[in-house]
Amino acid sequence: MKFVGDVALGDFPPYFCRLNRALHPIMTDNQQAFQQYLAHTSEAPLGMEITYAEGIYLYGPEGKKYVDMISGICVSNVGHGAPEIVTAIREQAERYLHTMVYGESIMSPQVQYAQLLHKVLGEGFDQVYFLNGGTEANEAALKVAKKYTGRGKIISCHNSYHGSTHGSLSVSGNPDAKIGYGPLLPDVHHIAFNDFEGLREIDEQTACIIIEAIQGAGGVVLPKEGYLQAVKARCEEVGALMILDEIQTGFGRTGELFAHQTFGVKPDILVLGKALGGGLPMGAFVTRKEVLQVIHKNPILGHINTFGGGPVACAAGKALLEKIICDELLAQIPQKEALLFQELQHPLVKEIRGKGLMFAILFETPEIGYKLREVVLKKGFLTIGFLSEPNGLRICPPLTITEEEIKMACQLLKDAMDEVGAVL
Repeated sequence: MKFVGDVALGDFPPYFCRLNRALHPIMTDNQQAFQQYLAHTSEAPLGMEITYAEGIYLYGPEGKKYVDMISGICVSNVGHGAPEIVTAIREQAERYLHTMVYGESIMSPQVQYAQLLHKVLGEGFDQVYFLNGGTEANEAALKVAKKYTGRGKIISCHNSYHGSTHGSLSVSGNPDAKIGYGPLLPDVHHIAFNDFEGLREIDEQTACIIIEAIQGAGGVVLPKEGYLQAVKARCEEVGALMILDEIQTGFGRTGELFAHQTFGVKPDILVLGKALGGGLPMGAFVTRKEVLQVIHKNPILGHINTFGGGPVACAAGKALLEKIICDELLAQIPQKEALLFQELQHPLVKEIRGKGLMFAILFETPEIGYKLREVVLKKGFLTIGFLSEPNGLRICPPLTITEEEIKMACQLLKDAMDEVGAVL
């Protein structure tokens, strides 16, 4: 086994245990309770305690300040504590919270948000089905595609990520994430992203292909020119539906409100999540009215949920979308994108991939990224890796980040890269 310092290659838990100990040599009461009472997704979660957040910053209990360069993984797209969102939440919470299961009562925040989404998305995106999060939205989209087409075959891509619930995990393209959870959904076939020849797998037995506009967990892999259009054309040729997962790329992340607008393609079903709720949990899929009508009968209540599109989450999400539009944040992104690409250059960096404010920094080996995450967090810079790209680090700051803040954050990262490079 090779080591860099005392980081074992390919040995994730010992590395994170060491990082956890370095960050928290003496645990607070909250950290101890976190370790004891909450279920964890790894053997050694980071355990970073946050007491306050504002703008691009997260603050710890002792006043430690972190530059949030991942926006809660593309959730906090207009930064933390935006007054417009806080006000919308407070005002709606004072009116009412939950009233009835989804789709049975008229709630103004739901209706108004659906109207706004239709306005910015345009024709073909006639109706919104609000859910609790992105993975549930993908699950529902898969169900509807099967019911609408009367077919059972599903196509997805290698290295994709669509969620961790049973169906979403089935169509996700990282086999390591599925260990011990099989058997999963049958008749799911994976093809290579950006492989035009692989689109022949979409045939007359195919209900749908579910595909990301940009592969997020795969390391910000952009579609080749014309690829998404070819996917849609093949679907139309054989009568399959194109489900476009924009859970990460939606709400301005790529420089347009939605990435399919960036790449010039209109999917049959658009799946949204993360930033959709303005920081509160919510997912949705949007499609033609005729497609959604299949859940009305045979059987009735073909897809139901209790909390989807909660009024407070809808109010928060609408406020986020209105802020992006009213503050003209999209017009600022090309310049910020160019500045980020320039400022992230460093001898340790092998490749930079990105679009808008969604970047992957790639290194020669995984251990560089592991070590870098430890060093840079101590400097107050928050980043994270990718599920299916071990050599990379994720950079996706709030759209509201200023050019001065970009330069400051990137200098912290480059200082950390200098330290890591000196010991390699």
